[in-house]
Amino acid sequence: MNMLIGGEETASLDETWTEVINPATGVVLDHVPRGSAHDVDNAVESAQGAFDSWSKKTTRERGMVLCRAAELIRQQHTDLARLLTREQGKPLRESIDEVRGCANILEYYASIAGKPAGEAINLGSAGDCMVMREPLGVCGAIIPWNMPVIIMGWKIGPALLAGNTLVLKPASATPLTNLKIAGCMRDAGLPPGVLNVVTGPGETVGEAIVKHPLIRKISFTGDCATGYRIREMAAHQFKDITLELGGSDPMIVMADADLNRAVEGALRGRFYNAGQICTAVKRLYLDEKISTGFIKKLKDLSEGMKIGNGLTPGTDIGPLVSREQVDRMSSCMNRVREKDEGSILTGGCTLSGGEYDAGFFYKPTLITDVDPQSGLLTTEIFGPVLPIMTFPDLDTAIAEANRTRYGLGASIWTKDLSTVKRVYREVNAGIIWVNRHLMIPPEIPFGGMNESGIGRENGYHALESYSRTKTLFMGW
Repeated sequence: MNMLIGGEETASLDETWTEVINPATGVVLDHVPRGSAHDVDNAVESAQGAFDSWSKKTTRERGMVLCRAAELIRQQHTDLARLLTREQGKPLRESIDEVRGCANILEYYASIAGKPAGEAINLGSAGDCMVMREPLGVCGAIIPWNMPVIIMGWKIGPALLAGNTLVLKPASATPLTNLKIAGCMRDAGLPPGVLNVVTGPGETVGEAIVKHPLIRKISFTGDCATGYRIREMAAHQFKDITLELGGSDPMIVMADADLNRAVEGALRGRFYNAGQICTAVKRLYLDEKISTGFIKKLKDLSEGMKIGNGLTPGTDIGPLVSREQVDRMSSCMNRVREKDEGSILTGGCTLSGGEYDAGFFYKPTLITDVDPQSGLLTTEIFGPVLPIMTFPDLDTAIAEANRTRYGLGASIWTKDLSTVKRVYREVNAGIIWVNRHLMIPPEIPFGGMNESGIGRENGYHALESYSRTKTLFMGW
């Protein structure tokens, strides 16, 4: 499958290709061009050429294109979801949710196209002031492999509605559905050059996007180390940046919670997409009064989950995205065993035999009696591994929840409003869920504190981040 530059499909100038592998079978699914800095130059030139015309369209006209694209995505959602499952591994129902979610995002931004984007200020005898918002220009977006379609929607929706043009780099492991979505955008009437997709490795294509002098904003979702490097490179050219760099989300369950609902929430919150989500439940804190029964129910449910090919009906957990991810999980569990960092209650190993030998499958894993200094609590474990701790009181739970360098999300499970208020005030996280975890509608701002990143995705906050203010001061 080819890149999309200037509205046309094209191979790389270097004519080299990257394999896209089905993680459930280990079989090569397709090939995409291994793009280069030259391809980024061409994409930026195309985006720059399209900017003047696109930015002069009204927000209503731009919103109509997003709305038509959403309609096309909905019409093709089954095929798009099957492709996403084949390249990423997640169960088909999760892929369907993600594809529909992308359409929801585009529809949301189309729906706010008429929202006022400026203000008038009466300064009395000093005159009048008009503050307008204008697009930044060519923007760059770099997206990850774990939720590639929904995150593509997060970035293209506000960027294009604001009047910018965009150069986007998909993850090398999961570029195929992103390219199909870009095709839907083109078929919906998006002018050539407004959205350009360049496939290739981060160290060449990603770095070229960040460093390009004509790109005025970078939006990146991925790991902390890459985020730090992007921040440093972007600072030299005073680029705007949005960075979502992962997290170690705590889930706090009080004794008065609806325990059946909380168990289901922990199960889904940790093992959705095989745990490969930035906002997944990464640390589970249980009131010690209810911990024994809670852990037993969670263990029984996790051991009953069906693991397999995401296209197989009834599958609860698909494979990890790559062999490297499996190796990371195995290395983590070896460290837990060797350093006695906790007790592996269930899981902690790969699956073997039959279909499992070819794919990248890993058992859902629960760990109890966790050493407070364990890396399970201080680093982000990006897979189906859940450490479980107990606490005697809310003060301890909040202190433990904040004992991390991250600050993306957190959830509190309780019926007590005063508990909710305390957690909202005192837990360092960009979003606090109450009696739920993971859900992020397009209307609400999403992003983290501390080392979880800079800026916000979603909502009107994201739209503003893709524009700048310009003031007209009239003295009569």
